Amino acid sequence: MSEAARRRLEPADPGSALAESGATADSGRLVIRISEEIDAAGGWIPFDRFMQLALYEPGLGYYAAKPAKIGPHGDFVTAPEISPLFARALAAQVAQAFEHLPRQLLEFGAGSGALAAGLIGELERLGAGPQSYSIVEVSADLKAVQRVRLRQATGATRVRWLDAPPTDFEGVIVANEVLDVMPVKLFARRGAVTLELGVQAEGGALRMAERPAGAQLCEAVARIEADVGPLPDGYVSEVGLVAQAWTATLARWLRRGVALLIDYGFPRREYYHPQRAMGTLMCHFRHRAHDDPLWLPGLNDITAHVDFTAIAQCAREAGLEVLGYTSQARFLLDCGLLELLRDAPADPTSSAAALRLLSEAEMGELLKVLAVGRGLQGPLRGFASGDRSHRLT
Repeated sequence: MSEAARRRLEPADPGSALAESGATADSGRLVIRISEEIDAAGGWIPFDRFMQLALYEPGLGYYAAKPAKIGPHGDFVTAPEISPLFARALAAQVAQAFEHLPRQLLEFGAGSGALAAGLIGELERLGAGPQSYSIVEVSADLKAVQRVRLRQATGATRVRWLDAPPTDFEGVIVANEVLDVMPVKLFARRGAVTLELGVQAEGGALRMAERPAGAQLCEAVARIEADVGPLPDGYVSEVGLVAQAWTATLARWLRRGVALLIDYGFPRREYYHPQRAMGTLMCHFRHRAHDDPLWLPGLNDITAHVDFTAIAQCAREAGLEVLGYTSQARFLLDCGLLELLRDAPADPTSSAAALRLLSEAEMGELLKVLAVGRGLQGPLRGFASGDRSHRLT
């Protein structure tokens, strides 16, 4: 990141900077922790290991320590915080699935709890209230926020928090903006050679450095090129091997039902388009995006888009069916969002929020919905008029 970009990201008032001095010190401690691991590894660690530490290191990582991650006082906002209509529309799809499945919901990464509160409330209104609602959450402070919000919003005592997913689950699984924060490997094509990007430490500072890629990453890049053609010289992007492994594991958790995976991403041919030559890695700090993951680690969210072709392939190879794939806008429209908006009290703010969910320039096209599962009868409502599953091949 340039120095000018850094200055644009600095807090506007000194009081804010002073309030965050402790957080900056925590980031410094995380840099020391990362540097120690780099030294122990011989002077270099792959980027996916750095991302794991930066986001999830106990007591120091972004999701393990930083308060106020989500919402107007955090670093980013998700669809459930933008408008309650997101959860209400999604509930229509869940209610349809509940016609054929046990009324059990499992949510990964529940954020502020807004989606869980909205789903429970709308499902109860539809007469399809869940018999159980389980949350798998890695962030201790977000878990605390969720407990307070759900207690206030629903009074639901049937919500429970799990340290690990249940086995032989039957019902509906929801993962909203979960795959994009799983660590990714970074690669660069230099001529006919694949290099892996990683992190070194020099004089207390972190910097990116390249090394020859290992067999697993080389094979992954070769599979990408087999689908999209040779990548240009100098092309840099990422591979979500952790997200792919998570999807394969999902098949072991899900005995019968559907998993709705909602995230930023593309089919492979769009993801690895020659013009997208710098990948999709992005950081978020106080609702501002930047591209330097080494700046203040532990204080920035780090994300990468999802290769939905790879996720669909992993699901199929693990024994799941692809039940639908479409844009968030088309999914929400098929689930009745416009009808919900029309029946709601007239409110320009609510209309503007709904437009953010649907607009191609905002979240409507950038986010996609992929449904995978097994043992579920009939087509899913959310993919009735805009299924793009054919684009995943």
